[in-house]
Amino acid sequence: MALPTSEQDWVTYLAQIHDQEVRELKALNDEYELKSVKAYMHPEIFREIGDRLQQVVIAWPMMVVDSLEERLDVEGFRLPSAGSADDDLWRVWQENSADEESQLAHVDALTMKRAYIAIGTNEDDADTPRMTFESPLEVYGDIDPRTRRVRAALRRYSSYGGSYAREQEHYATLYLPNQTVFYERTGVAGQYNEIDRDQHNLGLPPIVPMVNRARLADWRGRSELDPILPLAHAANKIATDMMVAAEFVALPLRGIMGLGPEDLEDAGGNKMTALQALLGRLLLVPNADENTKMFEFTSANLSNFHQTIDALAKLVSSIAALPPHYLGFTTDNPASADAIRSNEIRLVKRAERKQRAFGGAHEQAMRIVRRLQEGDWDPKLRRLETIWRDASTPTVAQVADASVKKHAEGIISTRQAQEDSGYTDAQIKRMNGEMAAQRAQLFKLPTAADQVPPTKPAVTGGDVNPAAA
Repeated sequence: MALPTSEQDWVTYLAQIHDQEVRELKALNDEYELKSVKAYMHPEIFREIGDRLQQVVIAWPMMVVDSLEERLDVEGFRLPSAGSADDDLWRVWQENSADEESQLAHVDALTMKRAYIAIGTNEDDADTPRMTFESPLEVYGDIDPRTRRVRAALRRYSSYGGSYAREQEHYATLYLPNQTVFYERTGVAGQYNEIDRDQHNLGLPPIVPMVNRARLADWRGRSELDPILPLAHAANKIATDMMVAAEFVALPLRGIMGLGPEDLEDAGGNKMTALQALLGRLLLVPNADENTKMFEFTSANLSNFHQTIDALAKLVSSIAALPPHYLGFTTDNPASADAIRSNEIRLVKRAERKQRAFGGAHEQAMRIVRRLQEGDWDPKLRRLETIWRDASTPTVAQVADASVKKHAEGIISTRQAQEDSGYTDAQIKRMNGEMAAQRAQLFKLPTAADQVPPTKPAVTGGDVNPAAA
């Protein structure tokens, strides 16, 4: 199939491919948000009990994603030759609220295979390019199989104008190698009409995919939820069955001989059905001796449901690399701190893998930012690296002890010890300035403000004595 040759053809081409995938992405998003509708109860039971019993949904999909995302915090960008983070790139990052939005992008990428970072010029401040994080529900990027880079991308979104009754306004943004084109469309049908254009001449589309679990033959990615959803659905089924069993047999069931459902009425005077009688903890046996007798069954034991859910939780724990205590497994003897950290080794390593994959997307986005700032590609930024917060959870005392010992042995510098201790670049600069001021005051060293250049003697007449000068 030939690639599109015109901008309108690109819009149509990308929209059609995106539409084929949106349903799957929405289903994954619903699983994360615990909105997926799965019918586990028999229709007759559901009809009888109505709102008295709802489907049970265990939040394992959300836990799997959040346990990884909570360990993915960007703290800056730097070159290997630089001793500290790049202040200007971090300024652009923060002015675009990327501290907050990057977390949302990580959640979307882990849940729905990928997210996107869009970069564009800023008409209000040319030195601060715009950078936004976009959902895969709105954006699709076409990947060149040769270069594995985006060759075109499309974002489609709508505005409701404050009222769902009004006609929606539909927008689209087409990202191409040398221009970004903005479109508007009124109503559901019709063609997108161009309303603006950004001629950036970058040579590549200013949008970067952040792909989760990419494969060599499939760069669209894979959701973290894929391997655990069958187990989560099974656990929801068992938990729902347990609630139905609790409704019917967890409390003692009383039996009455010689009475049938037609002999009983509800509050409205209607004859009761057999199921209604069971829900009322009554077992009626009409064809019995005329002398009415009552008896009682022993309440059911629901431990088999608990054991099944525990077995499923252990499988989820092993597949998702979650420590057992994340899923509620406890013992009579609480685990030590060392044991807890040992159980987190696989989760920490998995988070570090995500840092490397997602860091590449962040670094490419910042290269485009610098290109929009300076008008040319900076070759030094090819070695740009993302500074991530430590994905592990060591104690403060352990980190400090290791940093001090390495510094004392001359293995690491003072700044590296400060970074290893978890301090940000801004905190390190502030601490170094405060320590320099304290040393100057302690040893009474002159500060920059105290160093006043000597003044030359005023000439009152005749030659100045060189010795006096």
